[in-house]
Amino acid sequence: MNLIHRHIFANVVLTCGAAVGLFAFVLMIGNALKDLLGPMLAGQLSIDSSIRLIGLLVPFVVSYALPMGMLTGILLVLGRMSADREITALRAAGVSVVWLSAPIIFFALIGVVLAGLINFQFMPVARLTYQREFAEAVRQNPLSFIVPKTFIRDFPGLVIYAGDKQGDIMQDIWVWELDRQNRVIHSGRATSGRINFDEKNNKLVLGLANLQAELHDEKDPENMAKVHSGGGSDLATFDLSLERLTGERVVQKKLKWFTFGQLVAEWRRLNRPDPNVPAAERAKQQMRVQIIIHEKFATAFSVLSFALIAVPLGIKVSRKETSANLGVGLALALAYYFATIVMGWFDNHPALRPDLLMWLPNVVFQSLGLWMFYRVDRA
Repeated sequence: MNLIHRHIFANVVLTCGAAVGLFAFVLMIGNALKDLLGPMLAGQLSIDSSIRLIGLLVPFVVSYALPMGMLTGILLVLGRMSADREITALRAAGVSVVWLSAPIIFFALIGVVLAGLINFQFMPVARLTYQREFAEAVRQNPLSFIVPKTFIRDFPGLVIYAGDKQGDIMQDIWVWELDRQNRVIHSGRATSGRINFDEKNNKLVLGLANLQAELHDEKDPENMAKVHSGGGSDLATFDLSLERLTGERVVQKKLKWFTFGQLVAEWRRLNRPDPNVPAAERAKQQMRVQIIIHEKFATAFSVLSFALIAVPLGIKVSRKETSANLGVGLALALAYYFATIVMGWFDNHPALRPDLLMWLPNVVFQSLGLWMFYRVDRA
C-alpha cells in the first residue's frame, strides 16, 4: 500500500470510526431512554446496573450504526478531498477512481466481516444478557414498582394509584379493575395499605384496609349512571404478578436474537417432519428462520453496498458542508432499511422466496454504485 492509499485508508478509518460512534451513541441514548429511564427514576436500577446495561446495548446499536457510519464516513472524506481539489489533482496525474477506491473497498470488506460477527454472535449474546440482567436488576427491588402519585399500569387488568408511600406502607390508594377492552368494571378506594413481595411466587401482595368498592354495569361499564356501591371491606388483597416485568421476556424468543448456530439448529428442527404441525405451517416457520439468516448476512454486506455508493457520490458532491453529506448518508441508509422492512412483509408467503428478496436492496445499491463508478471514472 503506497503513500496515497495509506493516506486515504487512515482518513477513512478515523472518520468512519467517528461516524459509527456518533450513530451508535444516538441509538444507544434512544434505547436507554426508552428502556431504562423509567426504572432508574423509580429507583429500580442502581447506577452500576444502569451503566452495565447501557454497555450491553453497544453491540445491538453498532449492528445498525456500522453500515450508516461507513457510508457517512466515506462521503465526508471523499467530499473533503474533492472540495480541496485533491481528487482533481490525482485524476490529472492519471489515477483512476477504481485505484483510488481500493483502500476504501478493502476497509469495507473488513467491515462486512465485522458486521457479520456482530449480527450473528455478539449482538444476540449481548441482547439476551441485557434482557436477563435488566430483569434481575429490577427483581432486586420489586417494591419500587409502586411509585406514589403515579398511575401504575404495569399489571395486567389493573391500574393502581397511591397518594403516598413510605417503605411498604401506602396511603390513599385507588384500584381500578379493567376488562379486555381496558374499560373499568370495578373500582375501589382504600385509606391505607401494605405492599409485600412474595419471592417464591414472584408477585406482589397488595393488602388494602377499609376498601370502599364500586361496581360498573357489565354490559355498559362506561355509563357512570349505572355505577353502584359494592360495599366495604376491612381488608382486601390483590396479587400483582411480576412475571411480565421480571420474568422471561418475549423478546428473548425472537429469532433475531438467535446466534448463527441456534438459527441453523432451529432450521434443521423445522426441516424434520412433525405430525403435530401441518406441513404448510412448518414451511412458514422454516421460511422465517431463513429470512433472519439471509437478513443478517445481507445487513453485513450492506457495508460494502454503502461503500460502493459512497465513493462516487462523495467525489461528485464536491462540497465542504458536512451537513449535506450527512443528510445524503442518512437518506440512503433509511431507504435501504425501509426496503429491507418491505421485503420482510412477505414472510408468510414462502412461494415468493422472501429470504432471497432480502438481498434485493444490496443488489440495487451495488448495481447503482458500479454504474456511478463507471460514470465518475469516465468523467
